[in-house]
Amino acid sequence: MPNEVEIKFRVADVPILEQRLCDAGFHVVTPRTHELNMLYDFGNGRLRKAGQLLRLRQYGQKWTLTHKARGSTGIHKTRIETETQVADGEKMHEILLALGLVPKFLYEKFRAEWTDGRGHVVVDETPIGNLAEIEGQPDWIEQIAATLGVNRKQYITQNYAQLFRDWKQHTRSHAENMTFKAVRSG
Repeated sequence: MPNEVEIKFRVADVPILEQRLCDAGFHVVTPRTHELNMLYDFGNGRLRKAGQLLRLRQYGQKWTLTHKARGSTGIHKTRIETETQVADGEKMHEILLALGLVPKFLYEKFRAEWTDGRGHVVVDETPIGNLAEIEGQPDWIEQIAATLGVNRKQYITQNYAQLFRDWKQHTRSHAENMTFKAVRSG
């Protein structure tokens, strides 16, 4: 099973980051596209307690089901990730419900994907701020982070659910999900 190795970092200025990516030889794989994610778990939180994640994602018109196993966090976040394309996301949702899984957390963002052929950088515009992820081999991540002017103190290894919980605590928001509408209303 393939390992996902990544770091996130906050982005103060998306156009400046995009220019740095171009200067470093990256090109856009997918332009800025809306993404909607639903995390599922059993009612007792069995997956979360085991450090696992089950996500159904709609990215533009494409649907993907992803399982992430418990990982390890050091300088980078490393997890085994298994995913597959889904022809009909709404039917997949119904299957997950029939299996006893329930939606636990909804989050959205606008994502642009970039590559240099060796790894990926994604730029996420979220309701709680702009972030980017560098995903690839650990040495490559370090090289690209340095090229982009990101130092290790800026690395974030939390997932979006954890980042949202931290944001809620800091802002005292009542939003239950990380959607643009919920965050504006919360």
